Amino acid sequence: MVGKRPERRVAAGSDRRRDRVELSNREDLTTQSASSKSNHDRNFFSIVVVIFFTVSTLISLFVYRTRYASRTDASLPHVHQPGFVKTDISYLEVLTEFRKIRRSQRIHLTGILRMLYWPTLLHGRNSRGYEIAKRFSSKFTHLSPVWYDLKSIISFLLSVASEGPKLILEGRHNVDREWISDLRMKGNAQVLPRVVLEALPSELLKKKKQRNKAIDLIVAECKEMEYDGIVLESWSRWAGYGVLQDPAMRDMALQFIKQLGQALHAVSLERSSEQQRLQLVYVIGPPYSEKLQAHDFGLEDLKSLSDAVDGFSLMTYDFSGPQRPGPNAPLKWIRSTVQLLLGPNSNGARSLAHKIFVGLNFYGNDFSLSEGLGGGPIVGSDYLSLLELHRPLLQWDENSAEHFFIYSDDKHVRHAVFYPSLTSIAMRLEEARSWGAGISIWEIGQGLDYFCDLL
Repeated sequence: MVGKRPERRVAAGSDRRRDRVELSNREDLTTQSASSKSNHDRNFFSIVVVIFFTVSTLISLFVYRTRYASRTDASLPHVHQPGFVKTDISYLEVLTEFRKIRRSQRIHLTGILRMLYWPTLLHGRNSRGYEIAKRFSSKFTHLSPVWYDLKSIISFLLSVASEGPKLILEGRHNVDREWISDLRMKGNAQVLPRVVLEALPSELLKKKKQRNKAIDLIVAECKEMEYDGIVLESWSRWAGYGVLQDPAMRDMALQFIKQLGQALHAVSLERSSEQQRLQLVYVIGPPYSEKLQAHDFGLEDLKSLSDAVDGFSLMTYDFSGPQRPGPNAPLKWIRSTVQLLLGPNSNGARSLAHKIFVGLNFYGNDFSLSEGLGGGPIVGSDYLSLLELHRPLLQWDENSAEHFFIYSDDKHVRHAVFYPSLTSIAMRLEEARSWGAGISIWEIGQGLDYFCDLL
């Protein structure tokens, strides 16, 4: 299993019993006849045979280990070497590994794992995401750059004409076509840019013309820009508008998602020889209580949309915040969130779990523990700077299955830093595998480069 140290195996021949040598009575040796010489010769021959096979076995073992065993270990990325993924790590190990990490283009998976990845922040502020996406493109199935917003533009003339707000799909200026071309040359990852639905739900969901216009804008953009589909984010915004608490409005919201999915599925990709259709991945937030609330996305919603939606990106991160400092995404919370979403029926859960992308954060948080609290997200470069400056003691929190450390800044304010490690990532990958689900990374440009070697 990923995340556990490989157990040392005992050699197959270590339990063999030792040959017993029975000594003859010395007095009998003086009285033996000529037949004793024959017995002595046979014993001597047996000893020579035993020595020969013992020596030849040792030589064979030595040749195998030098020619094959070491070569097998060397072919693995460094993070897969025995004993590297562990809970007991030091700040120096992290810094050293970051400086000397060796890149490998090989894929090392213990099972099939679908990956959804968000390579960049809005307006391309994080260029490292683009670079790492190209370097490790063969390890991902979906790449989702954060490029688009669907907005309502309210015009007085349109309001008078009762046509409602004008819809625009904003974000093409963010698109990097050269990056997309490079990705497709290096791997088979599909590009599904994210579209945030910022249009007013009271107008969009209630008016048929508005719904059709929104869908037409999205489908047309996918066809013109040769995308593989989109990742749609709207549920959290609809919850903020109170849409999901109203049964009638909630039903309209679900119907819109279904209509969009059907429209995307009706379009074949011309460059694909396998008659692929445009895809729809939908972003859903985690519930923050033990029971689903009216605005939460649950099992019935999952069933309702399962035919129209190709995947659901479950945001299992941001568990803690500045007002409640703590781990980013406790493993037990991730497990209970997936269980709550899929329901108590294990058979039904397994049949839908393959459409879930379990959220996995590659960023961390630096929280202030005094002076009115505060703090917020940090990325890999911030984390490495803190390690170099403070040389902290890295601690493993068993409850959350995350590493963290405590430090005091130049104003003597204490901070708690939670940031992913190879061990925490490996355990979450294994959790996703146990459900038969994929993962959704937010986002690899914010992590350490060698995190991708675990994928």
